[in-house]
Amino acid sequence: MKPRRFDPDEDAAPILALLHRAFANMEGRIDPPSSLHRLTKADIANQAREGEVWVIGEAACVFLTPLPDETPPALYVGKLAVDSSVRGQGLARALIALAENRASALGCARLILQTRVELIENHAIFEKLGFVKTAETAHPGYDRPTSCRFEKALPER
Repeated sequence: MKPRRFDPDEDAAPILALLHRAFANMEGRIDPPSSLHRLTKADIANQAREGEVWVIGEAACVFLTPLPDETPPALYVGKLAVDSSVRGQGLARALIALAENRASALGCARLILQTRVELIENHAIFEKLGFVKTAETAHPGYDRPTSCRFEKALPER
């Protein structure tokens, strides 16, 4: 299946349901709790208006947000989700390839994403996709790292 751009006037309920299914394994594993609990259909529509939301059916999605003030400019990759029933079929790889193409089209030199410290299996996946861990950060009120920042430099085109 091919990624398609989600229109903000579409029903975001399938994306919200996908995110809850795909991120269910984080429950009880990460601290602080995921911001996903506060995400609404209106938030997804807003992301589609102000950034980009891409989907592959109801099986996978990614949110893309240009960061033009970063040096060099970057594209933030958020809410990358693949339903557990179709993992291992290359959907995450397809969405990262799409993000690379969108970054180039938007004049961004790299991709940036964040994942929680505890989700080491995600770290391994992102490293396989060409990302490098560049920092650890702490959520407000925490005196220990809670997130890892990963970056992927893109070839000049």
